[in-house]
Amino acid sequence: MGDSHSGNQPLKGIRALEWGAFHAGPGTLAILGDLGAEVIKIELPKTGDPIRMLLRFGNFPVAKDGHSTFYEGANRHKKSIALDLSKEEGKQIVYRLVSKCDIFVTNFRAKAVNDQRMTYAHLRKVNPGLIYAAVSAFGSRGPDSEAGGFDFLGQARSGLMSAVGEPDMPPLIAQFGLIDQITAITASHAIMTALYARERTGLGQELKVSLLSSAMFLQYFNVLNALIMGQDALRHQRKSTDPLRNYYRCQDGKWLCITLSHHPTAWRDFCQAIDHTELEHDPRFENRDKMFEHRDEFIAFLDTVFIAKPRDRWLRAFSERDIFCSPVNTTLELATDPQVTANNYIIDTSHRLFGDIKVPAYPVEFSETPAALGFTAPRLGEHTTEILRDIGGYSETEIARFQNDGVIDGAG
Repeated sequence: MGDSHSGNQPLKGIRALEWGAFHAGPGTLAILGDLGAEVIKIELPKTGDPIRMLLRFGNFPVAKDGHSTFYEGANRHKKSIALDLSKEEGKQIVYRLVSKCDIFVTNFRAKAVNDQRMTYAHLRKVNPGLIYAAVSAFGSRGPDSEAGGFDFLGQARSGLMSAVGEPDMPPLIAQFGLIDQITAITASHAIMTALYARERTGLGQELKVSLLSSAMFLQYFNVLNALIMGQDALRHQRKSTDPLRNYYRCQDGKWLCITLSHHPTAWRDFCQAIDHTELEHDPRFENRDKMFEHRDEFIAFLDTVFIAKPRDRWLRAFSERDIFCSPVNTTLELATDPQVTANNYIIDTSHRLFGDIKVPAYPVEFSETPAALGFTAPRLGEHTTEILRDIGGYSETEIARFQNDGVIDGAG
């Protein structure tokens, strides 16, 4: 597909430096890389980002041929420098790189960042215009400001686990990385806003985002309604809720989801689509309030209707009458969903480890400044020499000395 940063991407010319691990922090700059930013990833020599070694979640494999798909996804587009920050020269290299960068992102805990002298207060001294993003588990203040956390804890603390599923179920987890990804999206949004503000004011600034804040914002209406109404978000109970905002199993075992609009003809059209026109004037269903009173029996009836025919038959019938309806896809089914493929929401690419693969695309279409299409994460330290020479301005002699002193690795 050629150079992933060729052309006229929205963030072409922006350079970012990352010191982080796993996904919530690194995923932020993967997104900016999608938009054309040059991203430099600082990794520990020999071992690198621990996500490189992530091969499974429980009994669910997340690696192909020994290579973590999660590492590849979180670090697409990046350049890797293997750098020992426990050595003073390692820190000085970072400071020099920071002076040549627009953005710095870390998701290490505040104590570690302070101990390594990588706080915003330290780095702004070498680059006053720096946009600095600190990603934490639960926020920078409060009793758990120093606590660590991963995606599952973001789902737990934000209330999300208690909002999904049905009322009689235990708290449920959404697989995989849902809150890590929304945190990365939130942080990337904030960084781009800060870049725009810097264009107008000349000011760099520090941004603070957390798994908790992002997960709560993802659930904006759940949280808003709970605060105003004084009630927790009710879990969806399929067999006792709005029959026309629900999902049903079809003859072939596949499911569909419907949401009937409030258009004056919508109820009539629905009755025609399911071949039960006698329901249109049934007093039990003359309005949505009446329908809700009889919801249990109506859902039970609709279960018998939908199970009688395959899903494609129902999808065609609803589409012909402009009734809002969708298949309930599995993640694998997305690759063959005609709407997904028509809009290039999944793209074909060639990967140096995995060969020809399909990957999720950037979700926004730009008419003039398209997102990048590549999907290649770096080998550990792959770009060390290039970064030190071309960005840091170090000589070959200095680079060789760093290598001999153990400050860097992978400089070959």
